[in-house]
Amino acid sequence: MFEVFEQYLKERSALTDEEIAQIRAVTVPKRLRKKQYLLQEGDISHYNAFVVKGCLRLYHVGDNGFEHILRFAIETWWMSDYESYNCGSQSKNNIDALEDSDLLLIDKKDFDMLVETVANFRILKDKLEAKSYNASQARILSNISDTAEKRYENFIKTYPDIYNRVPLHMVASYLGLTRETLSRIRSQYTKTEK
Repeated sequence: MFEVFEQYLKERSALTDEEIAQIRAVTVPKRLRKKQYLLQEGDISHYNAFVVKGCLRLYHVGDNGFEHILRFAIETWWMSDYESYNCGSQSKNNIDALEDSDLLLIDKKDFDMLVETVANFRILKDKLEAKSYNASQARILSNISDTAEKRYENFIKTYPDIYNRVPLHMVASYLGLTRETLSRIRSQYTKTEK
């Protein structure tokens, strides 16, 4: 399982073999079955999870019982509830597996130690945080300025691997749409594609 992570690290950073060995020493493999939780609302997120195989979602259940999906994570993506992880506070969200998934977990104290002691790891973390911030800003802007049709089109073009793996009601939740609205948009979009 670590080999996938090692390849990821080598492609995205200048980490040495010795530094990769340091990282390996603090990773913990975790296997989740479909629908199994990595984190439940009320718990504290202690781990940064690297997805080796599978698909996860981070979501909040509103007072009305509806799920609001904040993020998906597939192979070579990271997942945590970063508010809980960074602040040590109880999570307002859940993380569960949409497929059988293999993860590598790094405890916060170990992750922080790597950032402090391995300069190349800190550089990688900074790049990932910048990329995540940019994606979040683009999503916020899209949600407040784009039509539902444009948000749908952007999602399937930007995340085709996710679109083809998750149920439509979850895509609708992520886009802030009802399932019925997404069905209508999808049928219109399919007609214009032909």
